[in-house]
Order: sequence, then C-alpha cells, then structure tokens
Amino acid sequence: MRSDAPVERGQGERVVTQDDAAIVHAARRDPSAFEPLYERYHPRVYHYLRLRTATVEEAADLTQQVFLQALAALPKYRERGLPFAAWLFRIAGNVATDAHRRRRPALDWDLVPERLRGISDDDPEAAALANERVERLRQHLATLDPAKRELLGLRFAAGLSSGEIAAVVGKSEAAVKKQLTRIIQQLREQYGDA
Repeated sequence: MRSDAPVERGQGERVVTQDDAAIVHAARRDPSAFEPLYERYHPRVYHYLRLRTATVEEAADLTQQVFLQALAALPKYRERGLPFAAWLFRIAGNVATDAHRRRRPALDWDLVPERLRGISDDDPEAAALANERVERLRQHLATLDPAKRELLGLRFAAGLSSGEIAAVVGKSEAAVKKQLTRIIQQLREQYGDA
C-alpha cells in the first residue's frame, strides 16, 4: 500500500494521508513544512501519551516534547523501510519512558477517548451498565503486564496498524498480530468469567 493512499482506521474514522517521506524531505529544508506531519499525528500521539500519563497537562506537555524532539531530529531521520509513524512513536515511547522513570506509570481506562469506549450518556440506564462493563474491563487491564498494555495502547489509543506497532516495538508484524490476538482473547475470557 502506498503511503499517500487513504488509510482506514478503526471506529469509522478515515484518515487520508499524503506521502510522509515527501513532507519529511520538505521539512528538512524548511521546518515550517513540518506542520502537516504535526497536524496528522498530534491527536494520535496525544491519545497514546494520555493513556500513559496521570493528567491531561502531562500528556499535553509530553506530546509537545515529542514533536520538538522529532523536529530537532528530523535531519537524522532515514526511512530505512520504516514508516514515519513508527519513528515518531518510538520517540513518543522514549519520552513516556523517561517520564515514567520520574513517576509510576498509569493506564486509566477513563482516559480512553469516549469514541473508542462506545459509552453514551443519552440513556442513563445504558450508561450505568456500560460503566459497569468498563469497570470490569479496567480491572482486567490492570492485571496485564506493562508490555501488553503498551501494545493495546499503541493499537487502540494511537490507532497504529500492526505493521506500525511492529516497527515501534522492534518485532515482526506477525508477532505483533499474534500477541494482540492473544491479549484480546485473554481479556475476552477473563471478562466473560467475571
């Protein structure tokens, strides 16, 4: 698939991308040309970091730090078969890890965007039942080790494909798909037993 082709994302969201490599090339010559990459990836990086931080402010600060580091490192960026998103999310992962070293990591289900949770406040009874299900799922997520939560965060909060996640975590795409399938199956089994 070409990188300038439309890319389908989960939950009915459609993201139309240009060729990241061309934008990166232009941004190397003129930093103001980095803006389309910032606009494209900012929401995904923020949601990913929001799952890994305790506050909205910290997520915003770390998101800003990611893009400042990416812009500063852009002259050194080489595609080498990895998509720009993988490179950017490696930076985001490193920024989050550095922040975690200063405090205990957090993954709070309440921080997952509502559009990904499917909860509506239009019907109070339905919302209460959905909140109970979310609480049970939160408890199951808390039992996962950090590496598994990281994969889920990259997939569902950041909206990365298995191939992009593979590039971020340094595994094969098949291994990532298999591990995500196992994690989701494990959560389904735990959720069904509760």
